[in-house]
Amino acid sequence: MYKYDMDELFELSIEALRKKGVEIQDIAEVVYELQKDYAPITIELCEENVLAVLRKRETIHAVLTALAIDKAVDQKLFDEPIQSIIEDDEGLYGIDEVLSLAVVNIYGSIGLTNFGFLDKQKIGIIDKLDKMKGKEVTTFTDDLVAAIAAAAASRLAHGFRIKEEEQHHEA
Repeated sequence: MYKYDMDELFELSIEALRKKGVEIQDIAEVVYELQKDYAPITIELCEENVLAVLRKRETIHAVLTALAIDKAVDQKLFDEPIQSIIEDDEGLYGIDEVLSLAVVNIYGSIGLTNFGFLDKQKIGIIDKLDKMKGKEVTTFTDDLVAAIAAAAASRLAHGFRIKEEEQHHEA
């Protein structure tokens, strides 16, 4: 049995996202929209935080799992009724959000509230993925991308809070 190291898994997850049409920059733009009013940030800083989230084992596993499910449903590999439920992104299904919560929970309650906001508002790439319904299955992908963006925004916010506290203690 071949074991992957974390760097290989990280690269595989980035490639899996790319195959779904999702680039790091796309996620970083969502993070920027979430955080621009709260801290002086750049897209580059947002990208750094997205990459940091993507390097987490929980995130890698969630990415690979979510995208594999969407791919299998695209290929009609599931039995009914779950095939149609996932394919149609049925509103009360919820398992796609539950899987994504594994990523969100890494960074606490800010991540959770950001995820809820993104799940409703569908900013940027999340909206694009959501609107692919009928062309390509993105039931798990859109929520996963929202979770990565929410977690990266939370990580960014926590980082700025720590810097503020350090500056306060130095004064």
